[in-house]
Amino acid sequence: MFSLSELAPLNQHQNRFKLLKPWWEVFMDYLVVLMLMASVLACTEQLSRDQVVCIPLDPLVSANSNHHRSSANSDVVLTPTHVPHISPDLHPTARGRRTYLVFQQYVYISQVCYHKALPWCSRFFPYVALLQSLVLVASGSFWLHFPHTSACIEHFLAILAKCCESPWTSQALSHAARQENIEENQRERRPPRPPPSPSSPPVSHTRHSSTDSGTDSPLLKRSDSVSSAVPPSPCPSARSCNSTMSPVSLASRVPFASTEQSVMVDSSRQGVSLDKSDGEQARALFEKVRKFRSHCENSTIIYKVYLAQTIFKLLLVMLIVVYTIPLLSSVSFTHTCLPEAQALVGYSTFECIHVLSSLLRKLMVAYLTLLGLYGLLNLYTISWILHSSLQHYSFHSLKELCSLRDVPDLRNDLAFLLHMLDQYDPLLARRLSVFLSPISESRLLEESLERRWGEEKLHAMTSVDADGCSRLQLVALPRLPPALFTLSQLQVLQLELITEARFTAQVANMNSLRELHLYNCTAAVDPSALGVLQERLEVLHFTFTQASQIPSWIFSLRSLHELHLSGRLSSEGGVGRSWALGSLRQLRHLRVLVIRGMLQRVSGELCEVAGSLVRLEIYNEGTRLLVLTALKRMVDLTELVLQDCQLERLPSALMALSNLRTLNLQHNNLRTLEELLSLAHLRRLSCLRLANNRVLAVPNSVGVLRALEILDLSYNQIRTLPPALFTLRSLRRLLLASNLLEELPVEVKALKLLTELDLSGNRLENLPPDLFSRCLELRILNVAHNSLSVLPGGVGALSHLCRLDLRSNSLEELPAELGCCSRLHGGGLLVEEWLFLSLPPPVRDFLSRSAPPPGTYSEGHVRPESDSFPYFPPTQWSFSSALESQI
Repeated sequence: MFSLSELAPLNQHQNRFKLLKPWWEVFMDYLVVLMLMASVLACTEQLSRDQVVCIPLDPLVSANSNHHRSSANSDVVLTPTHVPHISPDLHPTARGRRTYLVFQQYVYISQVCYHKALPWCSRFFPYVALLQSLVLVASGSFWLHFPHTSACIEHFLAILAKCCESPWTSQALSHAARQENIEENQRERRPPRPPPSPSSPPVSHTRHSSTDSGTDSPLLKRSDSVSSAVPPSPCPSARSCNSTMSPVSLASRVPFASTEQSVMVDSSRQGVSLDKSDGEQARALFEKVRKFRSHCENSTIIYKVYLAQTIFKLLLVMLIVVYTIPLLSSVSFTHTCLPEAQALVGYSTFECIHVLSSLLRKLMVAYLTLLGLYGLLNLYTISWILHSSLQHYSFHSLKELCSLRDVPDLRNDLAFLLHMLDQYDPLLARRLSVFLSPISESRLLEESLERRWGEEKLHAMTSVDADGCSRLQLVALPRLPPALFTLSQLQVLQLELITEARFTAQVANMNSLRELHLYNCTAAVDPSALGVLQERLEVLHFTFTQASQIPSWIFSLRSLHELHLSGRLSSEGGVGRSWALGSLRQLRHLRVLVIRGMLQRVSGELCEVAGSLVRLEIYNEGTRLLVLTALKRMVDLTELVLQDCQLERLPSALMALSNLRTLNLQHNNLRTLEELLSLAHLRRLSCLRLANNRVLAVPNSVGVLRALEILDLSYNQIRTLPPALFTLRSLRRLLLASNLLEELPVEVKALKLLTELDLSGNRLENLPPDLFSRCLELRILNVAHNSLSVLPGGVGALSHLCRLDLRSNSLEELPAELGCCSRLHGGGLLVEEWLFLSLPPPVRDFLSRSAPPPGTYSEGHVRPESDSFPYFPPTQWSFSSALESQI
């Protein structure tokens, strides 16, 4: 047994399908039910009452009664009753064996004559009609249950039900109708036009009742007709939808003649708001509709199955009618039977009557009538399919509404389903269109952003960086929250993975905005906002995946000072092309240009683009930079960075950069530095970074760089240092980490201004004592990961030393003179814990003492920053054990 709760889902499932059945499908369903009832009635009667009644027919009487049959069949039936009154001389004597089983003989003859005398249509047509009716029942809804179409149809109906239930549907349609009312009132307020000429027809300003107009849609008709009966809606939220629309419809009857009425309308709009769960469900529904549309519009299986089903039903009806009409004449009341059983009953001919012949004939006529109506409806269906463009659907009436004009046209199976849905109720397609409109989705996202990302939350997320600038970072939002444009004190804005970032005219409220970061976020700028960005924006960081994603408005920011471009750039199709760099010519005030890509050459137009460029940075991600001749024309360049460019020699174009101060060629394939002599005329070059290359030796020509203050040769393969290196009297930072040095020349004592020396990761066994007696300005000394066996006691003369790294050496003890390094306390000494314990207790206590509070040091004694020795506050400093040091 099945419970009602188990049968309820089946009933709901069937009720859903009725939304896709037009009126002719419903009519055909009723006709099939009537045909099924007629066939079942005929089968029931035939099973319970169908029989024939036969009596023997005398040969003489039958010969003389031919003319009587033509007048009336009843006379033939009464002939056997007159047999006893005929003279015995005229009636032949029966030749059969006499028996008293007269009733059994008649039963036998009736059964034999039922199968021999009756035509097959009288015996089997009710069963055939029942089978035909069942086939029509199955074929009537075959397209709804076909395996390749049922899943898509059920998904469509489920989405449609959610669209009808969503509160956003009522709010969007209300907003659309309200905007239409406002536009109509604005048209009514316009000055009257001059009277038309007599030949021209009068122009009416009244609303026309049309289903194509957005405001006179079935939804508004239901809400306007307060006194009329509202038909039941198939969606569960019809009552809520109508109740929501009623204030709008009442407002549409009264023109907006005062400001008070407009305020009332605005308040009604604000009153209908979605909570968080409804907003999330609506956004998920937009995504479902988008995915279903992309899937359904690529298929025509539903349309083809429905067309094939209709053609099959029409052909079946024609076949049934063709072979049934001739059979109708064979259904008669009387039949002559020759059973060939004369030896048993004594008679060879019997006259039989069919009891249900009259009823069967009437049922056949009724069945054929219903079948004819069924066939006519199928003809109408085929004509509707052929004369209608069912594979294309356009929301004509919705495009009249000002806020739903962007509803796209649909095609293929989705268009066909909406055409079928319109035959049931056009209002359902309108509710679905809310989730097909990009404008509707944009309004939903705006409301969600306003609710979740208010001004208070954005203020709480704003932080202050090390430079004292207020900074805000937004990641993975669908669009910019409206409250963002109210942050007047924001200076740095970082946007990452924003789907649709658009700067509107409200950006003018951000008075302090100077720096903008766009990471994988293609931002659009309105013309009114572009002027504001052109005047205020100074720094722009833009990260992308393809060069085609670079928006054109970037190249019109005339006040821009720094531009950072990071993405897949190449000389074949990107910023490396002249047309792309030529578009930068409007950036008259550009000072810094940073490019991260895969360039093969530096375009010659770059110098024309940024004639005042002072810093150029190219990070080439391992792609070889072949052409650098354009650098010769950048005479004002003061800082040049060429990293990961696979350079094997120093570019010759560097000779023309007479104002160059910083040269960074790290992470390349430099093997020799013989070209350093060509840099002799670069008298302002103070920083040279050549780390992470393959340099084998430093030539003596390095001595020509007299103004050099920073020299970074870390992570190379240098074994010895030339004496000319120590003639650079202005050198302050010498970084030689991770090389193959076995000794440090004594000439290092000539570098009296040296403040940082990094010798970590080499093979040094000792340090020259003159290093500690002459280089008295040394503040940072890193000799970790060497083979030092002793640390000279002269280290105590370094009164400015504040950082000393001695880890991973072969030291057995530390000199007590470390206590004379007055600035080494507070975590400035990095050494194994067991080695630190070898110091005398007073020295340990002195070195373990925390550093003085900030501001104690004078301006000349501030701890310098170092690339090889990062500074940690004393509270975060801890000594490593010997085991940790070995690891």
